[in-house]
Formats: sequence, structure tokens, C-alpha cells
Amino acid sequence: MNSETLISVVVPAYNEQEVLPEFHRRTTAVLRALSCQWEIIYVNDGSTDATLLVLDQLRKADEHVAIVDLSRNFGKEIALTAGLDHAAGDAVIVIDADLQDPPELIPELIRVWQEGADVVYAKRRVRRGESVMKRTTAYLFYRVMQNVSRVQLPEDTGDFRLLSRRAVEALKLLREQHRFMKGLFTWIGYKQVAVPYDRDARFAGKTKWNYWRLWNFALEGITSFTIAPLRIATYLGLITAAGAFAYGAFIVVRTLLYGNPVAGYPSLLTTILFLGGVQLTAIGILGEYVGRIFNETKNRPLYFVNRYEAARQVALPHTEESEGARSREPQSSNLAGKATAVEQERC
Repeated sequence: MNSETLISVVVPAYNEQEVLPEFHRRTTAVLRALSCQWEIIYVNDGSTDATLLVLDQLRKADEHVAIVDLSRNFGKEIALTAGLDHAAGDAVIVIDADLQDPPELIPELIRVWQEGADVVYAKRRVRRGESVMKRTTAYLFYRVMQNVSRVQLPEDTGDFRLLSRRAVEALKLLREQHRFMKGLFTWIGYKQVAVPYDRDARFAGKTKWNYWRLWNFALEGITSFTIAPLRIATYLGLITAAGAFAYGAFIVVRTLLYGNPVAGYPSLLTTILFLGGVQLTAIGILGEYVGRIFNETKNRPLYFVNRYEAARQVALPHTEESEGARSREPQSSNLAGKATAVEQERC
């Protein structure tokens, strides 16, 4: 890696005021030891605490810091997308600010990238600071995705990873509204290599992922990358219809042979309730997919930027488009995340 190589680190942040100073200290200590250019792009995802104030202070003290301040809270997946849209590095590293993913692993990710990998993802061996319930549900989620999706989602892998420039450009072409980034990272293909590590407990602050949000996130992942739920509903309907037909035939034969002196009200009510439940479940699954079609057809921008402050001393890669764009003072911008393959002009 030569001195002109640029490494961009994308950090989504939502109400992370307690952990940001320590995260920045540890991350910059790692990056300063590298023999290359680097920048840290913090994406403020509509934080309601002092996160943006802390980021402004970090940027004043460190010329390698860039800030993308979104107009509101769009969610982590959109914040990651905004960070990737503004990252100019030859390689882009995505990492959370809570220090569960150690910045000290970054040199190893870069080493594997230099050996020819386009996507280097950190695979968790140990998940410290998490309950048995959360570890169990995470374990089951990754295995379910492996079995129902055509995209082979790496097991026990989060968003912490390195992406080559061509992998980033491929991701920027995918502008769907319902974004499951772990799946999109895998969907683009290219050479992907795992680097095992031990995940730490959160350094400070509170997690934003309660069980309800995790459940909805799992549904997002499943419905974004497979139509298996629709097929399950179809098979369940066929099985139920076959069972109802067989049971009806049995009732007819029994009545003809033995008569039916007592009306079967309880069994009839149970059957009606069961069929109604199956139908409502199937309609609900269908509604999930129809809702996604509805959101996609509106073709809204993924996000809006309230303010963008570029790093002051970061070099862009050597391309014709970026020639002369080095070390310029940033300007504020109000850029929308357009659903287009053309990259927005950077400040």
C-alpha cells in the first residue's frame, strides 16, 4: 500500500455521544499507523442528544474527519448508504461507533484486501455483553437466511467489513427503499473473505436494537431476499385444502353409513377458525410484499443531507474527475440521495 492510497472509514451514529470520543481516539491511533491517506466519515442519523456537537468538536480537532448530517433519522441502513455515497476511498471500511467491533482489526482487513479480496467481512467468534436470548435468536436468523434465501448470507457477520472501490460502486447502483445491507453486501458478489474476531461488549451508552426492532429487521431481511414466505403460504393453503377435502369425504362416508344424530358444532367452529387464521396469515404475508412494491414505486430519494462537511486534508483517488479536488475547504450542501447510478458531485 503506497502513500497515495485512500482509506475511508464510514461510521453511522445515532445518539452515541458517550462513546464517540473513545471510538475516535482508538480508530485514529490505528489509522495513523498506516502508510496511506485516510478519512473518517461520521454519519449523524438524526441524533437527539449531543452527538452532532461532539462530531463538530472532533472535526475541529482532526482534519481527517468528515460529517454527513442527515435531515432526520432514516435508520442505520440508510445512514450506511449515505456514508458509502460520500466515501471516496480506494477501500471503504464500515464500522459501528459502539466499539463492539474493534478498530484494531482494520489493518488485518486491509491486508486481506491487498491480497485481492473485494469484500473482507469480520466474522464473530465470540459475542460478549449480549444475552443468551439475543445470541440464540441471532444464531437462528443467520441459519434461516442460509436456508431460505438464494443469497448465502455469511453466518455470524455484521456490518463491520472492508469494501473495495468497485464493490462500493456496485452497491451505489442498488437504490431500493427497503435496504438490508448485510444481504446487499453479499448480493453484489466478487471475492469475499472472512476475518474471524471476538466481539466486545458495548463501550458506553445503550443499544438501539430492542427485540421488537430486531424482529422487524429480521422480517426486512427475509422479505428483501427471498419469496419463501409466499411459497410457505401457498403450501400451507394446499395442505389445509387437502386436509379439509379429506375430512369432508370422511364425514360424508360416516354419515351415509352410520348417520349423524348429533350436530358437530365444536368441530365446525374449530375448522372455521383454523381456516380463517390460515387465510389471514397468507394475506398478511402477501401484504408485506405488496407494501414493499408500493414503497418502491414512489421512487423517493433514500435520504436528504442537512449538512455535509468534508475532511480538510484528504486526497481523492487519482481519477480524471477528481483531479484538483485535494485539500480543499469544505462547503455545506443540501444534497438528496438520488436513486441514480451517477455519483453526486462532492464538495
